[in-house]
Amino acid sequence: MTWAQIARTTLENDHVLLRPIVPEDREALREPAMSPEIWRYFVMLIETDAEFDAFFDAALADQDAGRRVVYHIIDKPTGRTAGSMSFCNIAEADGRLEIGWSWLGTKFQGQGINRWAKFLMLEQAFTKLGAERVEFKTDVLNLQARQGLRNIGATEEGTLRSFNPMPGGRRRDAVYYSVLRGEWAEVRKQLLTRPKVTRRPESA
Repeated sequence: MTWAQIARTTLENDHVLLRPIVPEDREALREPAMSPEIWRYFVMLIETDAEFDAFFDAALADQDAGRRVVYHIIDKPTGRTAGSMSFCNIAEADGRLEIGWSWLGTKFQGQGINRWAKFLMLEQAFTKLGAERVEFKTDVLNLQARQGLRNIGATEEGTLRSFNPMPGGRRRDAVYYSVLRGEWAEVRKQLLTRPKVTRRPESA
């Protein structure tokens, strides 16, 4: 079986549940996705239902073709859809893949969901897939995402200038991070022993 086939399975702990998306997830994911601030540093902008549908259809197509494994993230304490993350840029012959296409609804940011979702995906990558390297990239201007990657123990490697076009005409400088197989035991320990996040009460 390929990595993409092996990874199409449910991952969960006490905090989050991740399962590969299915067509029936469209409306559950639409609701938290319709906040423009989520997409400020994303490679596409989602402001309309049509734009979300194109985004969701592309995710299904990529997953069916084995280019990505796209997870529907569910917040276990509430049972609500929180967002999505993917295994992408899968280079099995080289022993590496990327965790990307990551987004969370605004109500689910700062709740520890990013940490636990990436923990489960890193665990899957190193223990089930046998990856040697898991990489991440983000916009050099996205300070929140960069801090989040440092918080999970990823190492900043450098910036690729003028990496890709962004909505509005700007060209993004992409900063890369990674976790290597030899680092995973220590990163895993740190993730499991970090203080718990105090969850914010939901507003009415």
